[in-house]
Amino acid sequence: MIENTQELAEFLAGCKGDFKALDTEADSLHCYHEKLCLLQFSDGERHALIDPLAIEDLSPLTDMIKESELWMHGADYDIVLMRRDLDAIPPVVWDTQIAARLLGVRKFGYGNLVEHFLGVELEKASQKADWSKRPLTEKMAEYAINDVLYLKPMVDILLAQLKEKGRYEWFVESCVHARQKVLDRPQTKEDPWRIQGAGRLAPKGLLYLRALWYWRDSEASDWDKPPFMVCGNKQLFAWVADLLAKKPIELPKHFRTSRRKNFYTAIEEADKVPENLWPKRVKVAKRRVKDEAFDEACVALAAKRDEVAESLDIDSSLIIAKATIEALAANEVEPSEVLMKWQCELLEI
Repeated sequence: MIENTQELAEFLAGCKGDFKALDTEADSLHCYHEKLCLLQFSDGERHALIDPLAIEDLSPLTDMIKESELWMHGADYDIVLMRRDLDAIPPVVWDTQIAARLLGVRKFGYGNLVEHFLGVELEKASQKADWSKRPLTEKMAEYAINDVLYLKPMVDILLAQLKEKGRYEWFVESCVHARQKVLDRPQTKEDPWRIQGAGRLAPKGLLYLRALWYWRDSEASDWDKPPFMVCGNKQLFAWVADLLAKKPIELPKHFRTSRRKNFYTAIEEADKVPENLWPKRVKVAKRRVKDEAFDEACVALAAKRDEVAESLDIDSSLIIAKATIEALAANEVEPSEVLMKWQCELLEI
């Protein structure tokens, strides 16, 4: 475990070769104010846990990240964490999950791949642990280091098989595409209270949903726990339905007095909002015309996709997703706008 800047700088300075692998752990399941709690690093021969909660100056690490090609598994969330908490993004990210899927592996979790390619079964007990706790238990430390311990031997196998099957260039393009997709994603969400299902509500329902979402968010923040520990989205919609039907609200018995008071205050404040200031429904795009030509184009492209996927023994969604098929069939986009080069070549479009 590396716990100070000097140890960090010395360890990273001793890295040899081009291989570098990184993984991250956060406390999103345990805290409202989620933070990066642990980094696991490997150069293929040496492996270390890096404690960002203890190290005051992480510049040796961030400098390394900014100039390195890093191997990760399911890198999407890791890139988000590094961007937000370290302000450092690797120029190149190689993702073992992408590599495995391009080889036709259907179970592509990290543990699944280690067992599939190396015959090692990993312990999963610490998967949902609170990584902000110190000291780490022996079991947590073992779980964490295992996330990079097996990457180098697995990468060697993945690369050999990708090249043998002629899919290495697909892998390169897919990794570039996946990294850019994360970077193009907005870091903050406009109207975060518009959760899945909100689009079905009329303005007054949206008014109550907004009020209750911000009530829950405030309660979670004060408690420093994830919002789902206050209540789930399903419960929010149930309360909104009761409010619209003018039914009495039954709050969970375990809610403390202040939480109950804040709940009813939120509703009272919402009821004071004049109708002209109620949130509006988001305008949806013009409904797509689904005529005979559209249906035929969808069927033809899906058939081509399935034929190619079967011949390659890979998941058909890797070649093209259903939503993309429909967008192309409706002539809303060009293939080059929504597909990678290797996907266009396979589909001959």
